[in-house]
Amino acid sequence: MNLDRRNFLRKASLFAATPLVINELASCTPSSKSEEKKSDSTATAKLAAEPSIREFGIQLWTVKEDLAKDTKGVLKSLADYGYSHVESFAPEKSTIFWGMKPADFKAYLDSINLKMYSAHCNPAYSIDKKLEGEFSKLVDDAASIGMKYLVNPFLGELKTQDDWKKAIEGFNRQGEICNKAGLRFGYHNHHFEFKKFTDGTTPQQMMLDGTDPKLVDFELDLYWVVKAGENPEEWLKKYSNRFKLVHVKDHFKDDKLKEVLAKEKPADDFWPVGASCDLGMGKIDFAKVLSTAKANGVEYFIVEQERFDGSTRMKSAEADANYMKKLILV
Repeated sequence: MNLDRRNFLRKASLFAATPLVINELASCTPSSKSEEKKSDSTATAKLAAEPSIREFGIQLWTVKEDLAKDTKGVLKSLADYGYSHVESFAPEKSTIFWGMKPADFKAYLDSINLKMYSAHCNPAYSIDKKLEGEFSKLVDDAASIGMKYLVNPFLGELKTQDDWKKAIEGFNRQGEICNKAGLRFGYHNHHFEFKKFTDGTTPQQMMLDGTDPKLVDFELDLYWVVKAGENPEEWLKKYSNRFKLVHVKDHFKDDKLKEVLAKEKPADDFWPVGASCDLGMGKIDFAKVLSTAKANGVEYFIVEQERFDGSTRMKSAEADANYMKKLILV
């Protein structure tokens, strides 16, 4: 994420492949040695080709400029790349349904074999009670097309523990509204949620401890957790079954980041220099981390990318899909 996204938000405010065990295959007793060898070879090839995550989505922020120019064409391309679902957001002067009525948006997604389980919505809904009616309308629209989640994507303007306590109260209220309509409410992190207050607590910990698990879930952005110097697996395990969605987003390797930092400086004191890259080109061990995610309750895996060195948004979206289709968890 870069400065333009912060401004945008301000304005708005597995099937896991089991490792092949040779002894288990050896216990099979086909009628001949040749058949046994053929059987072993076929089984190995099948396991090697079987993706660990059958369904994965993409956060539409990844391709926002292209989407604004040709919404339907870009969605069709994403489906062709292999994405099974999209996570939307509300661009300025539009809605999470990209200028279409909810039913029409769903009908188009159905026609190209895409689904939409989740969307990021106005962060101000969590803070301003006067917007509760607007949020409730969005909840009804989302429920009408079978969505599962509405997610607050950003509360970077909050500074104190009292600020976060008020937001947590808002989360629980939003969770109740969503629950009545058959949806869930969630929060998506960046890096600042892991900055400690003087008593040693963090906003992320406050949110997880202060929200009702029956009403509020969380979306863990793996890139931002790593950016904050935290271990995503530790959070997934400590708060098992609280994170239901993850953003699958890679981070530059240390040598590449050092090279970039020699040329670029942060735009301000809030946002660090962007270090997002194509999946598999960075430092995050997704085979391991996503295995831990699946074992601890994560249900939705959503690709996101925000920097495109030597590439374009659409080319990287395709490359990321190809990576996910081949990924075997450990």
